[in-house]
Amino acid sequence: MSDPGSVGDGGVPPTPAVAEELFGPALPVVERYVVQLASEGVLRGLIGPREVPRLWERHVLNSAAVAEAVPPGARVVDVGSGAGLPGIPLGLARPDVSLTLVEPMARRVEFLDQTVADLSAVAGSALAWRIVRGRAEERSVATAVGPVDVVTARAVAPLPRLIGWCRGLMRPGTQLVALVGARTLDDLSAMVPELEAAGMRDIHPRAVGAALGDAATTVVVMTRGAR
Repeated sequence: MSDPGSVGDGGVPPTPAVAEELFGPALPVVERYVVQLASEGVLRGLIGPREVPRLWERHVLNSAAVAEAVPPGARVVDVGSGAGLPGIPLGLARPDVSLTLVEPMARRVEFLDQTVADLSAVAGSALAWRIVRGRAEERSVATAVGPVDVVTARAVAPLPRLIGWCRGLMRPGTQLVALVGARTLDDLSAMVPELEAAGMRDIHPRAVGAALGDAATTVVVMTRGAR
């Protein structure tokens, strides 16, 4: 197993053993992504310098854990993708999914374009991921993205606001899988009536990544009901 700590400025955290089990043949690509986060991601203000030592556990493995909640062959759109979290780790852990990254800010889109090109070079072939610049609530974004099975998001907005933004992307049966903080999980029961009024059903927390140690997390999963 290669160690990306020897790449670039030497400040990249070493690869945990569990990453090889999770990503398999894609591990060199994931390691390159961690280098990108620790270098360009920090320089562009997408990752805080203090986050570098915990890039694997807090960001990459934590994001890849979302894969457990995504059905096989799903069409996935990652809303407010930022530095590509959770979308890129999810896509690398699950090459069977079709992935679109949606991000409104130009500097973040530039980072995503550069990163996907860089990772494609490491992979030896172009990664079939799409990057769409815009806000999830814009009609043009929904048109560009097309039908999706799963919407992912990581700490983008409070859940009721997130649902409002993503409504145009979600047809009946589309799932939302959201990485949220502890406060949101504590308040989830109180939010359920508002989320149901917005058309969501089967709203529940789901533990994912139990085999990933400190990277294990809990996501909130819900499904868009019939119109």
